[in-house]
Amino acid sequence: MLCLSGSLPRVIADPVHFVRIEVSDATNPMPSALLRPTSAAAALCRLGLRSPPPPGRPILPLSAARLSSYCGGAMDGCGHSTVLVLAGKSPQEDDLARILKSRSDALKLLDEEAGEVRVLLRSEACHPTFDPHLYMGALTASRFGRLLIWSPRLPSTHDLVSKNFGELPVGTVCVTDVQIKGRGRAKNVWESPMGCLLFSFSLQMEDGRKLPLLQYVVSLAVTEAIKELCQANGSPQLDIRIKWPNDLYLNGLKVGGILCTSTYRSKHFDVCAGIGLNLDNEKPTTCLNAALREINSGSLCLRREDILALFFNKFENLFEVFLDQGFQSLEELYYKTWLHSGQKVVIEEKQEGQPEESIIVTVQGLTSSGYLLAVGEEDDKSYELHPDGNSFDFFKGLVRRKLE
Repeated sequence: MLCLSGSLPRVIADPVHFVRIEVSDATNPMPSALLRPTSAAAALCRLGLRSPPPPGRPILPLSAARLSSYCGGAMDGCGHSTVLVLAGKSPQEDDLARILKSRSDALKLLDEEAGEVRVLLRSEACHPTFDPHLYMGALTASRFGRLLIWSPRLPSTHDLVSKNFGELPVGTVCVTDVQIKGRGRAKNVWESPMGCLLFSFSLQMEDGRKLPLLQYVVSLAVTEAIKELCQANGSPQLDIRIKWPNDLYLNGLKVGGILCTSTYRSKHFDVCAGIGLNLDNEKPTTCLNAALREINSGSLCLRREDILALFFNKFENLFEVFLDQGFQSLEELYYKTWLHSGQKVVIEEKQEGQPEESIIVTVQGLTSSGYLLAVGEEDDKSYELHPDGNSFDFFKGLVRRKLE
């Protein structure tokens, strides 16, 4: 959207995902950033600036090149078509991207809101808001994340990966700026605005007994990647915590979530892992870069490309350990990161014909099947805690099973 009313361009980041340009003053030939609070940081990071200027501070000048870069990437998602940009880490993955582009029906989006699907190579994309070169430059993983699919707007990254599993190499990642039908637990639908890191990727496993524990490995890879990136940037550490089974919390507020789904085929499980992380969108809870600015206003903002690359670098190593040695080899690190050691939980139980009974148990860790291990406060017996499937919060509506 272009609004001209003078001669000084100002960029205003729309809360969803477009950029509006206003021209109002001829006193300064340089375009400047004037950004709305909730989505401002996302645009600033894309434009190479640290954070939105606080009230009373001068507005920061932007180069015309950066202005053009951001506008071009944002506008790619407009209209009635869905743009998919493909990029590979090596010449082999780039060749595969060209093959996928040449087959017009190779990638399917089974959603009427997606419209026509247009597939582009990275060299054909006009300044995408997710930088494939920056991402690939930080990626060292040899199996995961090496073929990238980016889109400015998708119904669901999870659906794109899972519904095209046979067409894409294992380890392919799909990233989007805005997601309108994101997948959540128990078929919940999540709308994710600009400012999130939203991605899904594929993998395969043979041992079905380990499948329930995979989400914990993914959670660990996210938290470890953020810790390493903060350290590398010289930024304060963010106390990212895991809330069982698949949420990420910062300062008591949810900032991310993980969803893993699987399909059994030909003696192995095709798995799609999806991650959503609040990076620059402070609503409805909080986000990582806002927390960094609160700790230290001079902190460099975390970029989606860096987090995604470090996630795969971490995940590949953790996944290998998980497959070879089991989750018990990662438990110590996991328990240092999760919220629940020593947590007391009240379980409400009601048997037919009897009044409801409240039982207090203390969380000790995880069972071999991935559920909560707890000890009864009165009987000192060990129990495995399962969600009842009816509550939005896993810790409301837990069902206990006594362990022999």
